[in-house]
Amino acid sequence: MSDNKTELNEEQHNATAEGDVSEETHQAEDAVEHDLEAMLDEAKKEAESQKELALRTLADMENLKRRTRLDVESAHKFALEKFVNELLPVLDSMEMGLDASSKEDATIESIREGLDMTFKQCLDVMQKFNVERVNPAGEKFDPQLHEAMTMIPSPEHDSQMVIEVFQKGYVLNDRLVRPARVVVAE
Repeated sequence: MSDNKTELNEEQHNATAEGDVSEETHQAEDAVEHDLEAMLDEAKKEAESQKELALRTLADMENLKRRTRLDVESAHKFALEKFVNELLPVLDSMEMGLDASSKEDATIESIREGLDMTFKQCLDVMQKFNVERVNPAGEKFDPQLHEAMTMIPSPEHDSQMVIEVFQKGYVLNDRLVRPARVVVAE
């Protein structure tokens, strides 16, 4: 009987141990499940936060694109505003010169003086905006800056020298706007 009791005790002990293991396993599974749910909730919150951030960033980029487009349109529209503002006094001078030339006491000298001052004023404005005149009289012909209207033989000039300038050229920020039209020695 003692063997039976021992077997019975062992069976009870095993059953209790299995019950304890089963209880521990159940608790461990519950803890893991709870941790997984918490991690899932946290991941969902982080995903939602990132989605909101992405949407805000996208909206900011669209606003930036719109503002940039409007700025560029405005820059194109009003790019010449400074230049025009500088030219207005030149136009005023020309208008005053025209008015003065129609008066009875106007002399050719006073008209010429007014024209010279207005012309100088215009050149100053051009220079202020990096427009330079190309006046190649007496220089060697440069096809990058000059346009030969004709070539004539000239014993007084070296070959390829500019003899006469029909029309002066202009360069804007080192870029040719209009070549000087010239007569070149053969």
